[in-house]
Amino acid sequence: MSEATEPVPVTRAVDSGTARLLPDVDGGRAWLLTVDGAPQSYVDLDDPGHLEFEYVRRIAHVLDTAAPGRAPLAVLHLGGGGLTLPRYVAATRPGSAQDVVEADAGLLALVAEHLPVPDGAGIAVHHADARRWLAEAPAGSADAVVADVFGGSRVPAHVTSVEFAAEAARVLRPGGICVANLADSAPFPFLRSQLATYREVFAKIALVAEPSVLRGRRFGNAVLVASDAPLDTAALARRTAADAFPARVEEGAALRRFTGLAAPVRDAAAQPSPRPPDGAFSIG
Repeated sequence: MSEATEPVPVTRAVDSGTARLLPDVDGGRAWLLTVDGAPQSYVDLDDPGHLEFEYVRRIAHVLDTAAPGRAPLAVLHLGGGGLTLPRYVAATRPGSAQDVVEADAGLLALVAEHLPVPDGAGIAVHHADARRWLAEAPAGSADAVVADVFGGSRVPAHVTSVEFAAEAARVLRPGGICVANLADSAPFPFLRSQLATYREVFAKIALVAEPSVLRGRRFGNAVLVASDAPLDTAALARRTAADAFPARVEEGAALRRFTGLAAPVRDAAAQPSPRPPDGAFSIG
């Protein structure tokens, strides 16, 4: 009997740069996806419940508290990467109906070839611009909208505005949640403007981030959560505090103080998120 072939790295030019799939050195069928050296996704084909990246774990905590138990969800994912979160939702909430929108056709082809989604997972993948797809999505069709849209290492301007947030709110069902993965550093001009932007549209907002990021010690991700219904921030805080990578949940008066005098951003003045400092998201 011949020995199993060892997985080898895959390098391919995609629309947004050079993508690499790197097998996990610990073995198994786990892969790290990078684009131009910046980590994009970690996918464990044998264990979709294994979430490696801190910000992905925090979005998962939000989705875990979005509905009781293992109740299925209708989720619209804007930004696809390696489809880590859709795989997680399919595993933890069987019967969920999920749409994934990704603008990079080359990346979609790479993931479909090397990290295929199992048949019957309820995950439909679409090649489209996130904003355009959102504008055409039916009203009241999603329990959750997850905005994890990055052009390289920056959030594109056209998904940072009041108009974008309003489209997300239109697509959500009553009580639905919008989750946005953002990135910034002190003095947080981008993050504060995004808090003001989502507060313009949604009745309730919260922010989940590592304390060192909120204290301005380093550039990093922050997960914004928004809804027209009360958020279960107590359950979310318990989950994020007990995580292997603890985070803090900010809301209410503390979050308003953090936002300060930042103004909502509209399409005409929208800007992409700041360029991260060298090495902020790179790997060795």
